[in-house]
Amino acid sequence: MTGIAPRTDASPPSRLALRLAWAGLWLLLAIASVEFLLAAYGKYRHLDSAAYGMFMTRRGWLWLHLAGGLTTVLLGPVQFLTQWRLRQPRLHRLTGRIYLVGMLVAATGAIGLIATSPAPFAIRAAFAATALAWLTTALTGLAAILRGAVERHRRWMVRNYAVTLAPIIFRLSLPLAIAGGLAPSPALIATLLWCSWIVPLLVCEAVRRLAGLRRSARARASAGAVPLPDAR
Repeated sequence: MTGIAPRTDASPPSRLALRLAWAGLWLLLAIASVEFLLAAYGKYRHLDSAAYGMFMTRRGWLWLHLAGGLTTVLLGPVQFLTQWRLRQPRLHRLTGRIYLVGMLVAATGAIGLIATSPAPFAIRAAFAATALAWLTTALTGLAAILRGAVERHRRWMVRNYAVTLAPIIFRLSLPLAIAGGLAPSPALIATLLWCSWIVPLLVCEAVRRLAGLRRSARARASAGAVPLPDAR
């Protein structure tokens, strides 16, 4: 009888653990995003709210930024639903266009806020770098899909959404830093602003490379699966 040498693919339990880990990560991101949206948008729900503070005279830029940011935070996860993307490509493209428009609106508001901000230069530079990273990753992803490079487009839009989550990560990291005994100085705020998008990008790259190594190992294992000698 002729057989095939056993393959070394990941076992079902390991695949289940990986899926559960990804589901847990998305759940944590969803909880953090909802908390951020409720806190940030609830704070400015009244036009005469004293919570506006220094934003009162610049509230037009703030509203642009908040409106566009809400669109990107909510639509981003939908774009990564693989089955939906494959079954509804037209809707995927439509929501992608809405996502990009929302990002451009939010970036316009961010640029206006940065240009009129009385904050120290270090903080304004950190905000500007975040906006630049946000625009760069999105436009690179857009250029890729216009050339038909689907996989490259997917990679860059994952990076873009990592930058989209920067305000949420910053909101989580600042109280933790203060609780750790650090004073909320301009230097600390600027550092956390930089880290809020650089660290997620590094994590994305690490995960992508690990996944690539895993696929390569599977491919080598499959190529090495040779027929066993006939037992007859």
